[in-house]
Amino acid sequence: MPLSGAAKSAPGHLENAVPFLPVGGQAVIEGVMMRSPTRVAVVVRRPDGSFATMEKPFESVTRRVKALGLPIVRGAVSLFETMTLGITALNFSADEASKEEGPAAKTPAWQGAAQALIVVVSLGLGVLLFVVAPARITAWLGFTDRVGFGLVDGLFRLTAFVLYLLLISQWKEMARVLGYHGAEHKAIHALENRAPLTPESVQSFPRLHPRCGTSFLFLVVVVSIVAFTFIGRPRHIGDHLLRIAALPLIAGVAFEFIRLSGKYYGRPWVRALVWPGMQFQRLTTREPDLSMCAVAIAAIERVRGDATVVAMEAAGDAARAEVAFIQ
Repeated sequence: MPLSGAAKSAPGHLENAVPFLPVGGQAVIEGVMMRSPTRVAVVVRRPDGSFATMEKPFESVTRRVKALGLPIVRGAVSLFETMTLGITALNFSADEASKEEGPAAKTPAWQGAAQALIVVVSLGLGVLLFVVAPARITAWLGFTDRVGFGLVDGLFRLTAFVLYLLLISQWKEMARVLGYHGAEHKAIHALENRAPLTPESVQSFPRLHPRCGTSFLFLVVVVSIVAFTFIGRPRHIGDHLLRIAALPLIAGVAFEFIRLSGKYYGRPWVRALVWPGMQFQRLTTREPDLSMCAVAIAAIERVRGDATVVAMEAAGDAARAEVAFIQ
C-alpha cells in the first residue's frame, strides 16, 4: 500500500500485519458513522462547533438467522443493511450539519417519502448506468460472441465506474465528505494498531483501507464481468432482468473476497490482489484535518465498547476476526 511519509512512521504500520478489528464506518455530511457488531454511532459537527451524536444498538440479521449467515448470502444481506444504515446516518447528518442555534425545526411529514423516492431513483439510475447501458453500447458496436461481448461490456462498466469516482473527486461540495472518509479510515487504522486515539496520532496513519466500500464496489465490477459473461449477451428485457437479479449474488461473491482479504491481509499475494481496488480510494478520500480526525475519534469511541471489539483488543496479535459487514 503506498503510504505518505507520516504513515510510514506510524506505530504498528500495516506491513506488520496487525490484525483488524470488527469496526467499520462511513463518512457523512460533516461527520462520521462508525459501526461494530452490535452498535452504530454517528457523530456530526454542528455549525457552532459542538458535536451531535446518534447511537443505537444494531445487530446484523445474519447473526440471528442462520440461513442468512451462509457464504455469499451474508454479503448480499450485509450490503442491504449497510445501505439502510448509511441512508439513516446521512439524513441525521444533513439535519444536524445545517442546524443553527435555537429550537429544532419540525421535520416535514413528506420528507421520509421524498427520501425513499430519491433512493429508488438513484438505484434505478445506477442499474441503467452500470448494467443496461454498457450492454446496449456493446451490442450496438456489433460484438456477439460470449467472451468478446462480456469483456467489452465489462470494460464499459469499469469505465463508467472510474468516471463516476472521478466526478465525485472533482465535486467541490464533496471535498469535506471525502476528508471525513479519510479520517474514518485513519481512526480505524489507529484502533487496529492499538495507537493512541488522539487527532495527531490518528492523522499519521494512511487514508487507504483494504476493507473500504470503494474497494468492494471495484470487486463487484470485476466479478460482474465474469458473471455477465457466463449469462451471455442480453437479447431482450428478460435477459437484462436476469442480470439485475444476479447483482445480489455478485455482491455476495465480492463480499467473500473482502472477508478473506481482511483475514489474510498479511500475505503478499493477498495484498497484491487488494492493491488495485485500494488505489480507487485515492479518488474517494482526502487527507483530513485534525478537526475531522477528532470527529472520527468521537464516533469510534462510542462503538469500541462492543464486547467483541473489547475481547479482540485484549487478545492483541492473537486476535483473528471475520469480516461481518461492509465497511
